[in-house]
Amino acid sequence: MHNTPRIALVTGGLGGIGRAICRQLAAQGAHVIAADLPADAARLAAFNNAMDGLHVETLALDVGDAASCAAAIADVEARYGRLDILVNAAGITRDSTLRKMSTEQWDDVLRINLDSAFHLCRAAVDGMVARGFGRIVNISSVSGQIGNFGQTNYAAAKAGLHGFTMSLAREVAAKGVTVNSLSPGYVETPMTAAMPPEVLARTVATVPVGRVGQPDDIARGVVFLTADDAGYITGINLPVNGGMLMGF
Repeated sequence: MHNTPRIALVTGGLGGIGRAICRQLAAQGAHVIAADLPADAARLAAFNNAMDGLHVETLALDVGDAASCAAAIADVEARYGRLDILVNAAGITRDSTLRKMSTEQWDDVLRINLDSAFHLCRAAVDGMVARGFGRIVNISSVSGQIGNFGQTNYAAAKAGLHGFTMSLAREVAAKGVTVNSLSPGYVETPMTAAMPPEVLARTVATVPVGRVGQPDDIARGVVFLTADDAGYITGINLPVNGGMLMGF
């Protein structure tokens, strides 16, 4: 067993799902850095409060900017000597039917949801390979598996994320580095809270367990995939969707 804390970077760390991932990884003994857009004092206070007394560092980062991503990884490696765990959880939606979708709506979603994983993994993977250990988890979505009305941009980005995951997994598998995706179904976050009640009710009706997911349901899967002894699991997509989509 590794006796010093694993160093973990979680993008979108201040968001609903990111926050739960940070808390659960910290509870497992990791030193966690939550990377997100610059936040005001109130949002940072709310984040720290949600950590239940666990210390989680925060880092201002625009994941859509390649140079900033490279600098963030370099900064973590310089301060701690390594990065062990990378969780790409940053994501946005800009929903619209394709006929009405602007180029900007397409570009923004692809840049934040897909390009960011490229920028961060490219910066992180050399060090992981050199040290012979790494855990990368990319947060995809059930929308990337089945599509969703008004989400051609989001579904394309999330499906692309898993193609990226499988390819990178093959490249680094022999070096002690695993790369996996996790695809949440509908999860109770500020993003889904914006849904009209009748749409949400219809959604819940499609989930066999009969409820929307909680951020902690997703974080549990991330803890599983990033564990030291999860080294024989790579290139998979772990669906955490309450049975909404079943397949093998």
